[in-house]
Amino acid sequence: MIRWIFKLIFKLLGWKLKTEAITGIKQSITIAAPHTANMDLPIAKAAFDLMGLPLRFTVKQEWFRFPFKGIMTELGGIAIDRSPKKPGEPRPSMVEAMVNLFKENPELHVMVTPEGTRSLRTEWKTGFWYTAKQANVPILLGYLDYKNKIAGIGKIIYPTDLETDMRTMMEFYKDITPCHPEKFSLDHRYAPK
Repeated sequence: MIRWIFKLIFKLLGWKLKTEAITGIKQSITIAAPHTANMDLPIAKAAFDLMGLPLRFTVKQEWFRFPFKGIMTELGGIAIDRSPKKPGEPRPSMVEAMVNLFKENPELHVMVTPEGTRSLRTEWKTGFWYTAKQANVPILLGYLDYKNKIAGIGKIIYPTDLETDMRTMMEFYKDITPCHPEKFSLDHRYAPK
């Protein structure tokens, strides 16, 4: 029901899809950027659903309890369990937990927001890249361009080298207009000069 409402909002607001061919890709880390407004989630979810990309997102296991479990499941949430497998073992990192999700699910597309917040951040979190590299899955560059009301997948990156891949991402996102431009920044470490 919620996804149907998101698709209706997408169409009523005049958004369009433009995407690279993603057929045949069974697993991915899919970036949702820029992320500067609460409206980004329903628009992004609607766009990905319309593309036939069953995107999921990770949340703490605590969100999968009453009263949130139903809505989290409907939106595509996946609970991340970072508790040790056996007593005395160290707690797995978020990257390890995500890599395990890919090992356990032969068809999985996980949406991430590397900015980590809707507030201005000049350095992006890079755990998504390490997850993609270790799980051997591509990174899909999803975007919402508010200026042109276009959503889609703009590029597919197969992780090779962090710096090279991050520079490619910054080059792509530099021309995308967020909902609130004052809250968005490319990662200054990799941004075009």
